[in-house]
Amino acid sequence: MTNLKPFQPTPDADTVLITGVAGYIGGQTALAFHDAGWRVIGVDNLSVGTRDTVPECVEFIHADCRDPDLAARIAPFNPVAAVHFAGLIRVDESVRKPVDYYDVNFCAAGAFFRTVQALGIEALVFSSTAAVYGDGLNGPITEDTPLSPASPYGRSKLATEWMLRDFCTSSGARAVILRYFNVAGADPQGRRGPRRDATHLIKRVAEAAVDPSRTMMIFGNDYDTPDGTCVRDFIHVADLAQAHVAAVAYLLNGGDSVTLNCGYGTGFSVHQVIARAAAIIGRKFDIRIAPRRAGDPVFVVANPGLLQKTLNWVPQYNDLDKILRAAIKWEWRMTRPVQMPAPRTNDKVDHGTAPCDPQPDIRM
Repeated sequence: MTNLKPFQPTPDADTVLITGVAGYIGGQTALAFHDAGWRVIGVDNLSVGTRDTVPECVEFIHADCRDPDLAARIAPFNPVAAVHFAGLIRVDESVRKPVDYYDVNFCAAGAFFRTVQALGIEALVFSSTAAVYGDGLNGPITEDTPLSPASPYGRSKLATEWMLRDFCTSSGARAVILRYFNVAGADPQGRRGPRRDATHLIKRVAEAAVDPSRTMMIFGNDYDTPDGTCVRDFIHVADLAQAHVAAVAYLLNGGDSVTLNCGYGTGFSVHQVIARAAAIIGRKFDIRIAPRRAGDPVFVVANPGLLQKTLNWVPQYNDLDKILRAAIKWEWRMTRPVQMPAPRTNDKVDHGTAPCDPQPDIRM
């Protein structure tokens, strides 16, 4: 079923629950819901994120998804939908620590689905990944592309997708599974961006753009691609956040469970991304070639047709230069930080410290 009517929050149905709210995508999505008129309840154990990256518009609960009293702590807010981001996301780390990835991405998700059921929530959006498709692909990926994840990260996410489908069948809940391709960029209003310890390509390019002493490492230049480097489909984090808002509206309007690829359908190689960034900043990068990283697929590009059709999703930032400029601008700001309010004490429920309102324009 596809229902494209916008869902307007009402006093009786205005609250969304978000896990992993201190993270890069979770926090950006919290802002998108807030901007759309929603009340946002956020849960995070802060094992990866930090307290000061929780947007202040979020009513924050410091907890793990496996905490036995989590449902009781959330129940007074009466959320009508949930978005589950909490998890580990690094492909290379998952190869070294596979049990950690199954524990956090699969086992903790199962505990959270029990919480969702206890709260009576029947609309759930799950943060998945294009890593479920694996390697050996050379064309745009549809949701029907065979699944063959090449890393423990991808396998832990696929196992969670299967569990979620079974959960929906047994409980009557409905879910939208969003398979992200390569998320990049920063909030267009300057409110947030990637964490300082993020390791994805465009984050590293932005770091090298604002710090000429940094070297750009390319992990493998002997792949079977036109220039020998991996090809990725980069999606702006703000467009991805809006897809989550649209997914919740779709479910609350009666939409059936569905799995959707989140990308733009255009691939760029590592060399191409670096060249575009060099043109933006007006200088070349110091580049070094390193060995391939375990678990890195060669070609990952989405076919976003089903996403666009199902959610009436129209991206606003489908431009690599826009993504790069936003990322570089955010990195510039992080090297010259504005004064932020001090984090609050460990209240059980409080508001975060990262601003929700737009910050002044900071030019490079």
